[in-house]
Amino acid sequence: MRRLRRIALFGLSGIAGIALVLVVVVQLRWDRRFNVALVPLAASRDTQALARGRYLVYGPAHCAGCHRSSDDTVRLSSGAEPPLAGGNAFRIPPGTFFVPNITPDLVAGIGRRSDAELARTLRHGVRADGRAALPFMAYQNMSDEDVIALLSFLRAQPAVPHAVPPHEVNLVGKAVFAFVIAPIGPEATPPARTPVPGSIEYGAYLANAVAQCAGCHTKRSLVDGSFQGPRFAGGTEFPVEDDPKLILVTPNLTPDSATGRIAAWSEDQFVARFRQGPLLPQSNMPWSAFTRMTDGDLRAIFRYLHTLAPVHNDPGPSLRAKT
Repeated sequence: MRRLRRIALFGLSGIAGIALVLVVVVQLRWDRRFNVALVPLAASRDTQALARGRYLVYGPAHCAGCHRSSDDTVRLSSGAEPPLAGGNAFRIPPGTFFVPNITPDLVAGIGRRSDAELARTLRHGVRADGRAALPFMAYQNMSDEDVIALLSFLRAQPAVPHAVPPHEVNLVGKAVFAFVIAPIGPEATPPARTPVPGSIEYGAYLANAVAQCAGCHTKRSLVDGSFQGPRFAGGTEFPVEDDPKLILVTPNLTPDSATGRIAAWSEDQFVARFRQGPLLPQSNMPWSAFTRMTDGDLRAIFRYLHTLAPVHNDPGPSLRAKT
């Protein structure tokens, strides 16, 4: 019996030692820096660039959906353009993460950051201090032209001196930063120019590089966010914050005649659906942004989606009980 106790104590001591080593490694490694080159793009004062940047921020790129203040939800949903002063909080298992102020304030915002640093964040997910940003944005493949438009509009905003708290990263979050999260660059050399509006190529660009439709309508890894299923075939599950018994499930957007949500729709029906806004109060789709998109842009996305290979996948109702 004594021998068994000694063996058990030895085993527990070994496990405790390994755990301690892991904790130390995580603490030393979690705020690692990445040597990623700056992206040499610069803001412009061109009126067309400014207008395009404003459209992207409050429309298809839906930047305002996250970078608004937590008090501006109603204003944004009603069609207003609240300042991008940040402060909105994401409370997820790795910790609480506060969205930064991206107005040009010199202290609280991006006024002290160079255009090249901001462009690197958009393209590679690397912050000005070299740390990896959370992979909440997926603009790596955005054209140079549209990155410049975003920079131009961000620089032209009024500065808002709204200080945002630092992230509150717990041990789980530190482990994720230490071993999982790393910069994600473009899939290929990003285009210098944005595709011609109205074309299928433009629809593909909006759906993949700007509006990020694929990001939610494709099954992804819960560990690193990588795609695990056919693009746009749906099935991704999201929790409902105010009701843990329910989940939201993204529909299949491929033109499969049996399971594709929009397979039998016309372009007019597709546009009309976006003009309706949210039909489910729990929906986490950024309707306040997508309802502002032009008819031409929505039609381009529809045309692109109907060129995809049909995928037979029935994700079921968009809102259902958690099993």
